[in-house]
Amino acid sequence: MSHLLDAGSSSSGGLVHLALGAVGLVREALLGALWQPLLPTSLLCQACPRLLPAEGQPGEGCWRVHSVPAGGGPEDQARSTNALLMVASLLSPQNGAVPSEATKRDQNLKRGNWGNQIEFVLTSVGYAVGLGNVWRFPYLCYRNGGGVGYGMMVVSTYIGIYYNVVICIAFYYFFSSMTHVLPWAYCNNPWNTRDCAGVLDASNLTNGSRPATLPSNLSHLLNHSLQRTSPSEEYWRLYVLKLSDDIGNFGEVRLPLLGCLGVSWVVVFLCLIRGVKSSGKVVYFTATFPYVVLTILFVRGVTLEGAFTGIMYYLTPQWDKILEAKVWGDAASQIFYSLGCAWGGLITMASYNKFHNNCYRDSVIISITNCATSVYAGFVIFSILGFMANHLGVDVSRVADHGPGLAFVAYPEALTLLPISPLWSLLFFFMLILLGLGTQFCLLETLVTAIVDEVGNEWILQRKTYVTLGVAVAGFLLGIPLTSQAGIYWLLLMDNYAASFSLVVISCIMCVAIMYIYGHRNYFQDIQMMLGFPPPLFFQICWRFISPAIIFFILVFTVIQYRPITYNHYQYPGWAVAIGFLMALSSVLCIPLYAIFRLCRTDGDTLLQRLKNATKPSREWGPALLEHRTGRYAPTIAPSPEDGFEVQPLHPDKAQIPIVGSNGSSRLQDSRI
Repeated sequence: MSHLLDAGSSSSGGLVHLALGAVGLVREALLGALWQPLLPTSLLCQACPRLLPAEGQPGEGCWRVHSVPAGGGPEDQARSTNALLMVASLLSPQNGAVPSEATKRDQNLKRGNWGNQIEFVLTSVGYAVGLGNVWRFPYLCYRNGGGVGYGMMVVSTYIGIYYNVVICIAFYYFFSSMTHVLPWAYCNNPWNTRDCAGVLDASNLTNGSRPATLPSNLSHLLNHSLQRTSPSEEYWRLYVLKLSDDIGNFGEVRLPLLGCLGVSWVVVFLCLIRGVKSSGKVVYFTATFPYVVLTILFVRGVTLEGAFTGIMYYLTPQWDKILEAKVWGDAASQIFYSLGCAWGGLITMASYNKFHNNCYRDSVIISITNCATSVYAGFVIFSILGFMANHLGVDVSRVADHGPGLAFVAYPEALTLLPISPLWSLLFFFMLILLGLGTQFCLLETLVTAIVDEVGNEWILQRKTYVTLGVAVAGFLLGIPLTSQAGIYWLLLMDNYAASFSLVVISCIMCVAIMYIYGHRNYFQDIQMMLGFPPPLFFQICWRFISPAIIFFILVFTVIQYRPITYNHYQYPGWAVAIGFLMALSSVLCIPLYAIFRLCRTDGDTLLQRLKNATKPSREWGPALLEHRTGRYAPTIAPSPEDGFEVQPLHPDKAQIPIVGSNGSSRLQDSRI
């Protein structure tokens, strides 16, 4: 599979990975904390009657709104407003967090938060560490020597559709492994051809004997003269996929894959049925158990004959390639795609953090974990590939592969050589399922959160579960063509075009917009307000200069190294490539189209005035919760007595209060906020 299925890096660019990963994650996590749906500015306080007496003697824990006394100039009113805001912040038992408190309880009750910080870290690790850490990273080491928001949503939609199809194939292999003999172990099945030659198939090798190691002349015969195809390859191509001869020839829908696709979407929906409250609990298992499986496979792999050869091939760098731009381009590209810095998932997950969460620390942990997992998975993969190469009598490079070729062909074939092979196969594909689900959770939650936050009213907030169900059903229906006989062609087309080049463009625009349009000083002040300390100088330099330069380098590198897509020996037709480019443009075009839309709706007598007004933050920009809107985000215009503030009904679940926003408009707000 390509870079987008959560890739690792080449061994030559590991340091680039860690630096870029931490910088990108800090930026996205901070953006997520700021880009929560914003509550209107109002004067709320929750106090006992002795402090703020009012008619009716309200009971304990009831919301009340107090108007600012009339009289005085704007400065006096502003001071009164800020004083009431301070009282509200200090007296609120639920949302009264300040940076200096030992226990911060800055919770967004309307939108929800993570149960605890480990849930966010595990979810982000599960999002970053995915299938690509198992199949893309080893391939790169073998080869190299060891309107932005709308665009993000389009990209996440494409990825969410085909990513779950990959998970469904892993489900299929998992269920197929529940047998005493793996169906891809021998060449005596109805779907096998005469070219099939399995390393365990005694009848095709040496008159019924099963040697531990193949003779060199027989290995040469199998790999060159007869153009050997393995039973695992034929099982994948002729039985699982029933691959058609052209991308336009859909053939039939593979019902077993369709059923597994349904199972995959049901699992994802059930895990997200309560949003981050439920998925935050699931990731305790889905983000940690793959490491248990990796460790089991690692211990088994390093004890196999030939494993040392595979590991040494993995660890030995090719120094002649260290100066090649392609190596560093691959390294930068893979960490960029692996961490998903422009998918929208990181911003979505970070938006459920508490305001003063130390996202700086979290981003470093996630970056290190992602890179370390890729390195660790490389040991596991290459130990097995070394064992397989020793069995076939060929070099390790002859059995190394990437994408579905590694996950569903090469590695399953290697598993057939192990004692009790069905057990190892079950563990391996169960690990793939968990790795894939960790990423899919974030992709679906990103889409659901975008829809709910964009609508933003109380009605849709109370029906978020139905939105999740609707998105899951739509994803299942759109994934049905990918389970047809031509499905793998479309899956690879989407992977290579719909979420590749466009991600680099979106990320580059986002980086430039934040640093040079919103302003780096404003951004650094926002960070200091949330974290309590300014970002380190290294990150400031990276965000302003190094990150845009590296992203631009990746963009140029992607264009230069572009080659028309192929699958094995199949060359995609021109019309299919054109569809791929249209999918790529569909996400990028969201940015200029939305910019034109905003420009047309912005006030201004001239085009220049409209442009200046359109590039300024809106009045609602800032922290989502009232008590965090301090400093330059503090309201400066106080409401007058004519605004009609009065004590509201005291029932904590049903009471609503009139809220006066920063633009002077009023609306009802649930008292629980």
